[in-house]
Amino acid sequence: MSNINHSNEDPWYVHAALYTVIIILVGILIKVAIIDPQEIIEREKYIKKESRLRMTNLKHAEILYQKKYGRFTDNLDTLINFIKYDKFVDSIRKGIDPVTKKPSDPFVKLSHGEFTPESLFTTPRTGQRFIVKIDTTVTKDTVVTPSGRILRVDVKTLIGTRYYIEDPDGNGTIGSLDNDALKNTASWE
Repeated sequence: MSNINHSNEDPWYVHAALYTVIIILVGILIKVAIIDPQEIIEREKYIKKESRLRMTNLKHAEILYQKKYGRFTDNLDTLINFIKYDKFVDSIRKGIDPVTKKPSDPFVKLSHGEFTPESLFTTPRTGQRFIVKIDTTVTKDTVVTPSGRILRVDVKTLIGTRYYIEDPDGNGTIGSLDNDALKNTASWE
């Protein structure tokens, strides 16, 4: 007969506790390594999409503002009040395209399914205001007599012929202050 010493074996509850700790750590590892990164990726996709939808709506607002007033504006408050309260915008939003018989509303729905002008002030990530700028172009024309004497210099200042919208969180831009070819063009298009 062999004399076996059972005093070196650990009690069953120590093994049970170790298995429980291992299962908890595996669960935490799965959450940290798999679930959390997917949530972060989905959140980043949402933020990028939402930000670009808001900037697209700001672009359409600038275009309508320019159609009515002949220039663009760099004031977000003015632009959003224009969207909310102007009868010109209201008539376009409620209109029907005679050719396609579809609504002529230029504004796109945001991620939550509605168009809300108040959301156009800020970015979805940090809540900072969108950056909106317009250009100022100064042209000088010199009027000269046939003998070469300068009669006068006409200075003409044009404000708001181009606009630029930027997301301060880095999700894109629309327009350009320097290049007419980029007017109404989004950086992601």
